[in-house]
Amino acid sequence: MERQQLEGLRERVLCAAVLEQAGFAIDLKESTRRAIKYRRDAEIVIVIHEGRGWFDPLSDAKGDVFSLVQHVEGLSFVEALGHVASLVGSIAKSPVWTRPTRETEPAVSISDRWRARRKPWPGSATWRYLHDKRSVADAVIRAAIQQDLLREGPRGSMWAAHVDDHRAITGWEERGPDWRGFSTGGSKVLFRFGPPDALRLCVTEAAIDAMSLAAVEGSREGSLYLSTGGGWSPATDAAVRTLAGRSGAQLVAATDANDQGETFAGRLRDIADAAGCDWLRLMPPAEDWNDALKEKVREEKEKREASLTCRMPAGRVKGKAPPGFAGP
Repeated sequence: MERQQLEGLRERVLCAAVLEQAGFAIDLKESTRRAIKYRRDAEIVIVIHEGRGWFDPLSDAKGDVFSLVQHVEGLSFVEALGHVASLVGSIAKSPVWTRPTRETEPAVSISDRWRARRKPWPGSATWRYLHDKRSVADAVIRAAIQQDLLREGPRGSMWAAHVDDHRAITGWEERGPDWRGFSTGGSKVLFRFGPPDALRLCVTEAAIDAMSLAAVEGSREGSLYLSTGGGWSPATDAAVRTLAGRSGAQLVAATDANDQGETFAGRLRDIADAAGCDWLRLMPPAEDWNDALKEKVREEKEKREASLTCRMPAGRVKGKAPPGFAGP
């Protein structure tokens, strides 16, 4: 097949069509407009470049539509060509987004956009989202604000800052009742909650999980709670290796209790081995640390309510006079 024909197939067949035909489904909760996550059981593929590129977050595999067919179908390149050709004209389902598309890239810088947003305050939409919907303790929210890690996002959402080794803002995680994503034009490095010089390094997959683990542990002394933002970029890898290289560091894999979490935990163990630091797997008792926190808060509330019920005086039996008014 000539090069011109190959390019024509690349343009006419999107990666989404390959994945849908192979039995993958969109994980809308974990997707953004620029990176759509597909799942088939434990397999994960992220589609990028407007459907013409992809990568596997659990391995180093990536490429175009032809290499995707080889990856998910186990075919040779020649066989993959025929498979892609058979999908010409296939129309993949488009995700139903709950936020309007940005027509153009923002004209202002990442740091300027961050500074233009207000910090959350008690009773604000972001504060209510974190406290009421996510069960994050007020003390943790206040501490994150003091460290300049949170901003009020649109429509009641939260922005949680990712920073580099010099604490310069590189982007932010966006989470809200009806939206999740990452800042347009930003880059994932690490969300860092806690003392910068801490040696106990707890790595989670989301800023809300990092704050949730801090709430569960009572912001344990000497702990830095980190988030990779659900990805594993080269910048994230380099930042984690820098932290693990500190004398006396302990790398705690506090990633989710699923296949992706285990893969990330394995990468963290490899980094710990290379750096010669301690490594610990800290698995949440639920799917992730926010689910664990919400369950903990719910149980504590039930215990308080049960305790109050036990302390309430028993109601008087109907027809009996109260003490001091009984007849002779």
